[in-house]
Amino acid sequence: MAARTKLLSSILGNEQVPAHLARSVIEERLRSAILDGRLAPGMAIRQQELATLFGVSRMPVREALRQLEAQELLTVVAHKGAVVAPLIGEDAVEAYELRTMLESEALRQSIPLLGPEDIAQARGYIQLLENETRHAEIGRLNRLFHMSLYTKAHNRKLLRLIDNELLQEERFLRFHLSSMGLGKLTQDDHNGLVDAAEARAIEDAVAILHRHLDKAMRTIRDYLGKTAQ
Repeated sequence: MAARTKLLSSILGNEQVPAHLARSVIEERLRSAILDGRLAPGMAIRQQELATLFGVSRMPVREALRQLEAQELLTVVAHKGAVVAPLIGEDAVEAYELRTMLESEALRQSIPLLGPEDIAQARGYIQLLENETRHAEIGRLNRLFHMSLYTKAHNRKLLRLIDNELLQEERFLRFHLSSMGLGKLTQDDHNGLVDAAEARAIEDAVAILHRHLDKAMRTIRDYLGKTAQ
């Protein structure tokens, strides 16, 4: 127990957090540690240990764990409780198929309403991605890039669904970059998306998005096929 507490303390920190910030702080600490691999798949996450570590009740810890479970970063296992989820699950291909449908619609709604400031913001995220090598940060910037192109979509529930899917993709990006020994991804598709959006070439943008997401689906299928053998 002492060894686990020391490990968690080294990964998450152990400073006391204000009660009104506890849920968000604990969620973000855990989420970051899962995405960058400091908390390995299969590791049990116990409510009481976290409550003791941060000096809070179990209620904000429980809420933080529920949020992470909703993002599929944690799973609940019988007799073990919450554990860190595998980086790639069997439903990963289906998740990308869903993203293709949702994000295509968001692009169609958003592109006609994007202004110069939206295009500039998207290009800014590309520049940051070009220079970033930390896997977790690449995932975050990738999510912000995509959302910057969808921001003007009028269906806000659609945007919430996409944002949730992109949060889950951060885990895949870490796997993808690590497994291929890469420090970053090429930004060719991202640049193409912004160019098409700026030109208001909606169907060109949708075609680039489909190609972009299909590459990820092929990588996942190859990985799952190899692990099944």
